[in-house]
Amino acid sequence: MSTTSRTIIRELRSHVPFTALGTLTGVVVMVVILKTNVPRSISEGLFWTFHPVHVFLSALVTAGMYRLHGKGGVWRTLLVGYVGAIGIATLSDSIIPYLGEWLLNMPHKDIHLGFIEKWWLVNPLAVAGIALACVRPMTKFPHAGHVLLSTWASLFHITMAAGETPSASMGLVIGGFLFLAVWVPCCTSDIIFPLLFSRTTHHESPHHKP
Repeated sequence: MSTTSRTIIRELRSHVPFTALGTLTGVVVMVVILKTNVPRSISEGLFWTFHPVHVFLSALVTAGMYRLHGKGGVWRTLLVGYVGAIGIATLSDSIIPYLGEWLLNMPHKDIHLGFIEKWWLVNPLAVAGIALACVRPMTKFPHAGHVLLSTWASLFHITMAAGETPSASMGLVIGGFLFLAVWVPCCTSDIIFPLLFSRTTHHESPHHKP
């Protein structure tokens, strides 16, 4: 196994505990929201707040990493930043949560693709993050903040679809999907991307401590 592969596996394992803690807080918040009959419009508003912010920060960090460590120009930075940010945020905040909603047959299940549904909000924020990265590249966004931001976006996507307080078994399933929605995409952007783009991968690890 290559050094890069071993580093990725080690980093993914090390981030499991904090991601699990973030997932637990998400499940607790979900139960409170559904128990107190908070209107779906509140969840909708919160999702469309956290998801665009997630896209902006992902674009800023992804494009910043490529700008600092890659060899491409502005257009390639735009491509990498946009695909990386939109792809990761959409997978984390929309696609994986929707799979959980579909599996549990939630009454209001729907897949909300921000870059299409609210293209006028999400796409400009992605471009703004990339533009800022071109002017002032930033690669350090605390992993803890990324995990919580992604947790809230994924959580409110699910609470938009839910119709009643989930049973214990449903809560476990939702928790599992929340964990996957946060762990895989966030660690991809925070760990794998730096390893792929960095010219010094074999010298140091881009570990982000929560």
